[in-house]
Amino acid sequence: MPLFKIIFLCFLSLVSQSAFALNTDEILPPNQAFKVSAKALAADRIEITWDIAEGYYLYRNKMHFESKTGQIRLGDPAFPAGQTHHDENFGDVIIYRNTLNIPVSLTVENGTSSLQLLVQYQGCADRGICYPPQKTTFDLKLPAPIAKVDPLKQLIKGTQGLKLNLFEDEQSARSGLVRVAPEGERAGTARYELLQPDQAFEFFASVKDDHTLHVNWHIAEGYYLYREKVQLELINAEGVTLGTYEIPRGEPKQDEAFGQVETFHDKLDFDLPLIRSDLSAKNITLQAKYQGCADRGVCYPPMSKKIDLSLPIAQQLITEQSAAPELSEQDQIVRSLHRDSLSITLLSFFGFGLLLSLTPCIFPMIPILSGIIVGHGNRITTTRAFLLSLSYVLASALTYTVFGILAALFGSNLQTAFQQPWIIGLFSAIFVALSLSMFGFYHLELPKSLQVKLHNSSEIHRDGSLLGAAIMGALSSLIVGPCVAAPLAGALIYIGQTGDAVLGGSALFALGLGMGVPLLLLGASAGKLLPKAGDWLNSTKAVFGVIMLAVAVWMLSRILPGNVIMVLWAMLLIFPAIYLSAVDPLPENSSGWRKLWKGLGLMMLAYGLLLLIGFSLGNSNPLKPLQGLGLSTAQAAEPGISFERVNSIAALEARINQAAANHQPVMLDFYADWCISCKEMETYTFADPRVKQALNGYVLLQADVTNNSDDDKALLEKFSLIGPPAILFFGLDHQEKTANRVIGYQDVETFIKSLQRAKS
Repeated sequence: MPLFKIIFLCFLSLVSQSAFALNTDEILPPNQAFKVSAKALAADRIEITWDIAEGYYLYRNKMHFESKTGQIRLGDPAFPAGQTHHDENFGDVIIYRNTLNIPVSLTVENGTSSLQLLVQYQGCADRGICYPPQKTTFDLKLPAPIAKVDPLKQLIKGTQGLKLNLFEDEQSARSGLVRVAPEGERAGTARYELLQPDQAFEFFASVKDDHTLHVNWHIAEGYYLYREKVQLELINAEGVTLGTYEIPRGEPKQDEAFGQVETFHDKLDFDLPLIRSDLSAKNITLQAKYQGCADRGVCYPPMSKKIDLSLPIAQQLITEQSAAPELSEQDQIVRSLHRDSLSITLLSFFGFGLLLSLTPCIFPMIPILSGIIVGHGNRITTTRAFLLSLSYVLASALTYTVFGILAALFGSNLQTAFQQPWIIGLFSAIFVALSLSMFGFYHLELPKSLQVKLHNSSEIHRDGSLLGAAIMGALSSLIVGPCVAAPLAGALIYIGQTGDAVLGGSALFALGLGMGVPLLLLGASAGKLLPKAGDWLNSTKAVFGVIMLAVAVWMLSRILPGNVIMVLWAMLLIFPAIYLSAVDPLPENSSGWRKLWKGLGLMMLAYGLLLLIGFSLGNSNPLKPLQGLGLSTAQAAEPGISFERVNSIAALEARINQAAANHQPVMLDFYADWCISCKEMETYTFADPRVKQALNGYVLLQADVTNNSDDDKALLEKFSLIGPPAILFFGLDHQEKTANRVIGYQDVETFIKSLQRAKS
């Protein structure tokens, strides 16, 4: 099967799997769909609890509990009865909805008082979307064992006819036994085998939303809870108070101690509204007081329990923040990946790729692919040119996908690793070799024997060029264009945060396809636009030979000194200018085309000579070869932005602290010699007088991560960056203003607006 078909089928498979796992509606993250918690009920008993969002359910047979503490063994979980559900994947299964509580007994050795518990579970949404297995670890503190009351002493009390109401006897209430039923009442029951209070009345609380809590009691069989004794209050909750809440009506009961009351059997649950003057995310403590009895006539003293809860940021504040530019571009993209449907996500990233295709990172790929197409000479057809382009683009997109996923999951930017000087030098040498073949010095082709085998297997692979185009596409994505823009950074951050390689990988593949659209257009038109035979073909190949040499010089500019690159650019302009007859007289009756080429040659020769003059002056910027010559004194005297280099986290933190002490904000620029967008920012944006004026008062720091050393990696990892370019701002509180991050290239106007937002 042809390589491009295999690659295309792989892409269809990837998208189909993603489509199965996602829907057009918003899907809750697993930690919101299934809020899991664990607590110790006693020294030998724990309980795992889930608050399951409406429209979601958990599988019973996908739950697994494991003790990571060697001195503690778990007993069999006491699963409650669930619902029978026919699942397309697993057949008839038991599922749970809403709230689920699973008690588990413990066998504790050597008086161990802490337990590390591993909880694994899996669930789905009703709309047919399932989550991968989830794992959570809890560290639980076990209470000290409670000494049991001697039932013989209770029996003696009962036979003496003592009938106490310990709700009204403070000293007796401390015993834990509230009332002994009259002799003969509920005969035949085990009157003295009472549950512990937390086992008889299990209390739970959870955050339902930003303005609502949910409380519930699980009441053991044979026990009941008094409605009138339920009291709830918030403590350590500044800026948050309980609103008016209503406890459900209970069962009427004539009680010997309290008269006519209402009680609850089995369960009690209701919502608690919150009144919030503080809309930020914060931790609060809910305290519940309650009292209950056993049906056999024994009552418990008043009980109190506290539960710590984490309130999310209020939706009102989220709305206000979303209306203002509070999120950086990459963070907005991460949020959209969490929220948007698969189709919208893929379409958005395809659009991002189209925009990135207009950046300098992608331009060098055009002459590379053009050279591959032109190298076929008069054999090229429109179909053949398009298939070469498709092979190149698909391989490039797949490389972005695979290496992007690996970089996000394992924290290593492989594009950065491919910027080693020897790799850049080797790849530049390949382009020089390809260019020399364009000039006719030699022909690059596979051995005849291998060509025959490929011809026999497939006509389209007769010279292996599709495979060669794919290899060049893969290498180009890693070496030629190692730019990090906001869409790419957002996708990689999303994968790193969620581990969802399917959605993140699909987005990266769509990004790669969007970046390759100009290349596909080139392939679709090459068969018609490029000459098929004759002297024009040789001239065209020579032009692309020069372009490939330009790509080689452009890549070498990452590792060679600027003045050396000036000489190489000069040579690349002067030598072709001579071939264009720049120094030769035009023959009589020359055609218009001949005059045009001579004019172009003269321009190239003139600029090449200017570069040599600039080299002799000590300049290194090919765009300003005569800088400092005195021809434009005002511009020559204009100083550039001077950054202070920091090469470690410790050095950075020390400098930020010093700047804060001096009441100065900080701008940190992540830079690398091989980063094209970094050099764009340096040459165009940072050199603008308006930008320099806007940066007055800032401490300007720069982290040069060219060498990708351990310190460089640590700096990138500290701020969850994939690579340069990235610009970070720090306030007087020493903290980064994450919403104002700049990822990728920004022109002068856009960067000034970013600075204004950072100052506000």
